[in-house]
Order: sequence, then structure tokens, then C-alpha cells
Amino acid sequence: MKEQKWLGGIAMVLMVCTGRAQQAGIKMEPVNFSRVQITDAFWAPRIDKVTSVTIPVCIDQTEVKTPRIRNFEKVARKKGEKHEGIYFDDSDVYKALEAIAYSLKNHPDKALEEKADEWISKIAAAQLPDGYLNTYYTLNGLDGRWTDMEKHEDYCAGHLMEAAVAYYNTTGKRQLLDVAARLADHIDSVFRQQGRHWVSGHEEIELALVKLYKATGKEKYLDLAQWYIEQRGHGYGKGVIWDKWKDPKYCQDDVPVRDQKEIEGHAVRAMYLYTGAADVGAAKNDSGYMNAMKQVWEDVVYRNMYITGGIGSSGRNEGFSMDYDLPNHQAYCETCASVGMVLWNQRMNLLTGDAKYVDVLERSLYNGALDGLSLSGDRFFYGNPLASKGNYGRSEWFGTACCPSNIARLVESLGDYIYAASENGIWVNLFVGSNTTIALKKGAVQVSQETAYPWEGTVQVTLTPATAMAFPVYIRIPGWAQDAPVPGDAYRYADRTDSSLSLSVNGRPAIYSIQHGYAVINQRWKKGDVIRLHLPMPVRRVIALDSIKEDRQRVSLQRGPLVYCVEQPDNKDKTESFIVPDDAVWQAGFDKQTLGGVVVIRAELPVIQPDEGGKSIRMSKEPVVAIPYFSWANRGNAAMQVWLPVRIQSVTVKTEYGEN
Repeated sequence: MKEQKWLGGIAMVLMVCTGRAQQAGIKMEPVNFSRVQITDAFWAPRIDKVTSVTIPVCIDQTEVKTPRIRNFEKVARKKGEKHEGIYFDDSDVYKALEAIAYSLKNHPDKALEEKADEWISKIAAAQLPDGYLNTYYTLNGLDGRWTDMEKHEDYCAGHLMEAAVAYYNTTGKRQLLDVAARLADHIDSVFRQQGRHWVSGHEEIELALVKLYKATGKEKYLDLAQWYIEQRGHGYGKGVIWDKWKDPKYCQDDVPVRDQKEIEGHAVRAMYLYTGAADVGAAKNDSGYMNAMKQVWEDVVYRNMYITGGIGSSGRNEGFSMDYDLPNHQAYCETCASVGMVLWNQRMNLLTGDAKYVDVLERSLYNGALDGLSLSGDRFFYGNPLASKGNYGRSEWFGTACCPSNIARLVESLGDYIYAASENGIWVNLFVGSNTTIALKKGAVQVSQETAYPWEGTVQVTLTPATAMAFPVYIRIPGWAQDAPVPGDAYRYADRTDSSLSLSVNGRPAIYSIQHGYAVINQRWKKGDVIRLHLPMPVRRVIALDSIKEDRQRVSLQRGPLVYCVEQPDNKDKTESFIVPDDAVWQAGFDKQTLGGVVVIRAELPVIQPDEGGKSIRMSKEPVVAIPYFSWANRGNAAMQVWLPVRIQSVTVKTEYGEN
């Protein structure tokens, strides 16, 4: 069905399309980070900071301040030395190596590559002849290996595989890839080939095996990934999670993955599992995984996700509790869980061809995940609350140090998430200044993107095909620009705007169809053709569904993809003493003096203050400033809130008889 529509004064053709990308025979794959050069004014400095500061911090912590590398050296020495640290510490070495691999692509560095090769040699020396590799059990007694499903042996193995594939993609060096393959062969021979049941207590290996399959072309690694997923939900689990806690939901082991409909348990475990399930579903064209993942995704996004894209509200299980239980001060929102949301939503996009998954990916990336890394690159959040009374701040490191290296590898690998392609088409998913060359069936196409996103909403994509050719280009139209801050009804805009986006080709109105959140421009392209997308970025007030009780009578502020918060350094003692009326007028502007340069938003708001002596109150209008949520707590511990009151709920007045 086709019909003429007008959008922002520009004619377009709207086509209603209900089929999914994979069902329609379109095989989307991400354009690998190793083929994307990032030039973006927002992201390039952050990648530089991770390279120059965060990765050296990870190296220092790994080599000097903690025994992580030392454990590998002990294995190689074979002198009966004992393991130091926590049983899953090997994984932090591998995540740091993965971040280094991405960094070497972004910023080639001979000394850093030599350091990585040094680590890889020590890792290889610690591998046993049968392929087994885990310093905890090798040093403490091999009789214990593969006896406790909770002890993260395959979790560590998965992160090794991811690091190996990343390092191979960047450098072409195979040593770590061969180590990973031998370890995968060992696991396959011990379990799948022997028909021995095993449930990973911390998922990760599932998605990693799919990466290893794609890097090596060996189908057995994909089969092993599927085998791991199919082990869940049949009562095979044994170990601390099952025997002591008696909570198979904690690691998503209460029902088979194909039958899962609701999110549960530990948030990071869930994200890694569902990323692997989506990967396997796409690779094997398995509709059972697709249907399960869609239902679980809707439960996460519609009922269990914060406005920041963060997930996992409960610190008790580092995960989920009940629907709509989304407290702000006590929000756990582990940084790794937001990283997992980026991974999972990318795979869901590739599985279905639907842009709504990239909408959620973008929200988690710019807000929930990026918040975990300080602007200086050397301070981190483990949890990411949406409100603070000033008693929460960033840390130099953690005993369980998954988050620093995880956010480092995400930022360095940003190139993985910008573009996707099939044999016949190109998808622009994220608006990030960058260059790449994409090989289509008809020939190669150079793609260049220029933008000041997320501060401004204009995006320019220049196409240079090797020869003039026809193919479709899919430009994501974000949900936030179409009056829907997120999929579902948990959050909605409290205001309406007349602003309309516009899309042109070579300065003329583009003719395009809308398919699953993408504007599809299908025409013959020649050298230097320019697509220009303009997304207006007014300040929008967002309200929550009444079921989210802590957000009742409150609004959050959003501009473009960014969620904003009010923090004490900009507002002195006003962070909790103002209200946001419906008619508040917000002004946005770039402030290079604030937090290294961010767009801040300002308004004159009613502020409630005690008079002299504190025995009564007065109300006056005063300026209130909001900053991007990802940038808070970079000026020391400070009071902060994302959800702002719209009316006075109560007033405390000091009298001679006390407070009333």
C-alpha cells in the first residue's frame, strides 16, 4: 500500500511494510569496526581518552596493582604457586586485551601492540596440552575443573574468544585466535561431543562462540553455542547458584530459552545470554529464538527499563525484581548491563531489520553506558543511579573489575555499531562522523558521514560508489524524533511539538519509503551524492507510566538522544527545591566552559526557599540548569536527580516547636 505524505514540507512516498528483514531474505551484517574510521567531534575525543588514559589504567591494574597477569606467569613457571585474586579475574585480562585490539585499530601504537603480544605469549604459555585454560583451577588443583558451573570457567573462555577475534581482526595475528580455538575444541570435546550436560553459571561463551565461528568458518563453534543455549531450563544446573541459593532464575535457567517470555535474574548474565541467542537465531534462521527474544525484549523495554536505557534495578541480585520497580536513588543499573543492552539490541536489529532496537541501543549507549566512564577516563561507575543526595561518586577501580574494561572495549569498538550492510543495501544506524567502504554485490561504496550529533540534529551522508549503481540506503529515523521517546508506553512525551524532520538528496526533497523505522531511499547512486537528514532537537518533557510509582508527578528532560539531569554544582542548593510547570520555557545552548563542553539547558523555574530564620517559605523564579546525564559526578560527589517534580508534594517548616 502506498500513499503520498508530507513531512516537514518535503514530499515522500510512505510504504507500509510488515515483513522482517531476515524473512524477506535480507542478510544484514554489521560493518566491522576494523573497516570504520571515526572522525566524530563527540566520539573521537572519547575514544582518544580511552586509548590514552583508560587502557593504561587497565594495564596498570592488571599488571602492577592486582595479580591478574601474575597468575598466568605462575602457571607457566609450574612451581606449585597458588592463585591470587578472584576466580573470574582472567576475564578482566581478556576484556582489556579486547579493548587494546580495538584501540590499535583506532590509534596504531607499536609499544601497545608489543604489550598485547607480551600478554598473549603469557596466556598461551598457560594453556594446557589438552587446550584447557583457566588460572584459578590450574593453580589451585585441576581435579576441581569443570565441577562447579558457577565458577566462570566458560565465562572467562568466552571473553578470551572475543579478545582473540578482535585482535585477529585488527592485526591479523593468529596466536591468541589459535589459543581460543584450542580452548573451544577442548570444551566441545568434554561436553557436547560426550553428551555431558553443562549449564554456564555466567553466560558469555554463547555470543563469543558465534564470533569464533564467524572468524574461523568452523560450523562446530556455532553448534556449540547453540548447545550451550539449549542446556538451560532442564534441571541440569549444579553449583552455588542452584544448590545454595536455589535460584535458577538468577542465571536464566528456570525454563528453556525458547520458552522464556519475561526478563529475570542477573542483568548482565541475561544480556549476554540473549545476545548469544539472537546471534544463533540469525545464523541458523531459527524462528524459535526470534520469537522468544522478541517477547523478552518487550518485557525489558516496556516494563523494566529506566529512561536512561539502564536495566537491573536491584542491587540484591544485580538484576531484575518486579515489573515497573524502577527506583531512582537505589537504582543499580550496572554499567556492564548497559553495555549488554548495546550488544543485545544490535543483534536484535540484525535479526529483525527493525530500527526500534537501535533506538534502544542508542539510548543505552549515550546515557546508561557512557555514564559509567568519567570525562577524565580514569574514574568509573559500577552502578548508575538516577538520583543522589551527594553520597555517591566515581571510583578508581573495583574488586570485581568488570566495568572499567567493559566500557573501554565498548567505546573503542564503536565502529561496530554505526553501519550494517547486505549484499545489496546499506544501513546507517548511528549518527557518528565516520568513513568506511562497504562491499556490495554490484561493487564497493565509500560512505562518509558528517554530523555534530548528539548536540545538533543534522546528518550528512556522502556516497561514492565505484561505478554508478542502484541500491537502497536505509537511514534510521529515531523514535525520539517521531514523538516516541522509547518503544512501548512506559515513557511518553508530556508535550507536543510541531517540528518536523526533513530528508533530501543533493539538496532536493528525497523520495523514500518508511520500513521498520528506516527511511529507505532506493535509487541509482553516483560519486558524491549527498543525503542530508535534519532532526529537530527541542527540549522535551518525558513522563512515566503511573505504574512507575517513583516517577509520579515528575518529568525528565530529553534533547535528541540525551537524557538530562539537574546537578548541585550548577544549581547550588536548588536540586530538590524547584518545580517544573507545564509552561516552563527551556533554552538549549553549547557551553564550552561546562564539563569540557556540553549542551546545557536552562529555564527560569519556581524555587521554594525558606525565608530568614527558616520559619516560613517563599517562592521565586530562579534559573535552573540541566546537564547531560552521562556527564554528572565529574566535579566530585554532588546531589543530582533525573526525574524533576512538577508540583509541591510537601513542605517542611522550622518553628519553635520543631519541624512541621
